[in-house]
Amino acid sequence: MTELIPSFGGFAFTLLAFVVALSIIVAIHEYGHYIVGRWSGIHAEVFSLGFGPVLFSRVDRRGTKWQVAALPFGGYVKFLGDANAASGKDGAAVDALDPAERRRSMHGAPLWARAATVAAGPIFNFILSILVFAGVMMFTGQASTDPVVGDIRPMPAEMRVLEPGDRITAIEGEPVETLSDVLELGRTLPPADLLTYQIERGGEAMTVEANFPLIPVVESVTPRSAAMDAGIRQGDVILRIDGTPVHAFEQLRGAVEAAEGAELALEVWRDGDIVEIGLAPRRMDLPSPEGGFETRWLIGITGGLFFEPDVTRVGPGQALWGGVQTVGRVVETSLSGLWHMITGAISSCNLQGPIGIAETSGAAASQGIDSFIWFVAVLSTAVGLLNLFPIPVLDGGHLLFHAYEAVAGRPPSDKALQIFMTVGLTLILGLMLFALTNDLFCP
Repeated sequence: MTELIPSFGGFAFTLLAFVVALSIIVAIHEYGHYIVGRWSGIHAEVFSLGFGPVLFSRVDRRGTKWQVAALPFGGYVKFLGDANAASGKDGAAVDALDPAERRRSMHGAPLWARAATVAAGPIFNFILSILVFAGVMMFTGQASTDPVVGDIRPMPAEMRVLEPGDRITAIEGEPVETLSDVLELGRTLPPADLLTYQIERGGEAMTVEANFPLIPVVESVTPRSAAMDAGIRQGDVILRIDGTPVHAFEQLRGAVEAAEGAELALEVWRDGDIVEIGLAPRRMDLPSPEGGFETRWLIGITGGLFFEPDVTRVGPGQALWGGVQTVGRVVETSLSGLWHMITGAISSCNLQGPIGIAETSGAAASQGIDSFIWFVAVLSTAVGLLNLFPIPVLDGGHLLFHAYEAVAGRPPSDKALQIFMTVGLTLILGLMLFALTNDLFCP
């Protein structure tokens, strides 16, 4: 019985991380609907975090019931005149309202107020993501473009490194002007144990020997990857693959590609200890720099320099613009991935369901609060984007009905709305079932 405790502990941690992440995203999304609706003169009867039996509730001075329900996998705002959590129209209730009260209902308010209230949910998700990305950028700073050594990563004692503050001017005789030059040489120079560096230290030019710039150090671990499942951690240094020493990250990449899914034996340095790890690369679909996706054998790690680049502080304006750009990249990659799955260019297994998202939540949380916060921002962007799809039941479907009303001068009939909502609900349930199937049966 005791051997089940670690598994249960891991499951509980994953579930908790998923619930926390989803609750934050849902609360922000629904608050967007609520607050813009209130500003637009639409009365919210219920604000619910979760579904099912109510665990806690209170009614505020405006008459809105705020509640937390037992099933924390979503939420809703029920406005005056809504028949249900999906904002279906309660025709009889709306018809019974006097003109002043009808104006305070979702279905009796002006078109602009209804459209703004619906759009606010996804927009608030994007705002949350932008603020998180911007906050992370301001807190961590931005890597300087100068080839100056910052902090040195923990390394095996036998490895030779530079000193913080060193400015690299050349590697193996190749001139270096920016940090990008160091990275490019790390990809193109022949792998070797030591290289010759020309540096400036304390105003004095000197020549020293140090490690290959892009050593096989683990910068980050991809959730639900072969590396994470095998127990590889951020900061690990891979010394050997199948007994062969590796000095450069490109050697590791080449060995993974050459294995074509066969198991690799890794010798890893971790905090002064040597750890033996076995894992098999997996086929994964990744966004390519040129656009689209490429399928490669991967173990799920990213590499880095043997030193942390010098960091410069980022101002609020630059950080916010960076947050907007990051959200744009997430949206672009998500839409590209969806299109490539529809056309069959990449595997539909890339679509995760609730189990996959929960596992990713737990994996992100296990790597630290910064990784978890970043994951919440990415997931918030994905939720905002999904809700804008023109599918009835989703916010995008409601906006489509509002667009029709703006053009036709009248809303769709109640019967047509009921049919569309049924079709939309069927599509969403089918998509959820397909994603859940992926979670259970995809490798």
